[in-house]
Amino acid sequence: MEKEFGAVLKRLREQKGMTINQLAEASGISNSQISRMENGIRGVPKPPTIRKLADALEVPYGELMSAAGFWDADGAAKGLREEAPAWATYKDKRDFKKMLEEDGELMFDGIPLDAEDKQRIKDVLTGLFWEAKQMNKRKKKEPGSPDSPSSS
Repeated sequence: MEKEFGAVLKRLREQKGMTINQLAEASGISNSQISRMENGIRGVPKPPTIRKLADALEVPYGELMSAAGFWDADGAAKGLREEAPAWATYKDKRDFKKMLEEDGELMFDGIPLDAEDKQRIKDVLTGLFWEAKQMNKRKKKEPGSPDSPSSS
């Protein structure tokens, strides 16, 4: 996936007639990091970095998110609608389901969101939820932390 994203990034940059240094300046991302992405040496960047690149290249954010493997062709978060990570416990899955099922009217600027917008928001929340859960689990396992088994 890293090489595919890098190839797309390089193609888009070259189509815009930009050098790596110009893209670095426009995006606020170092030229060495961009070079590593393009060459498949660096892993797929996180969505905030992808947003900076999309803005600097003046291309749709979804195009780069799809190239990075985060979104499918329809613009939905890939693999996140139904599947939970392998490490998720029953309690994690229950908590997530409860969070998504809380039934309130989703609105933006006082206007109710349509089904497509609601699904996109759920997809983003899904990714953020599982990322936060995983980070929390890592923190608890760090040696010397109050929650780690070795400090009990």
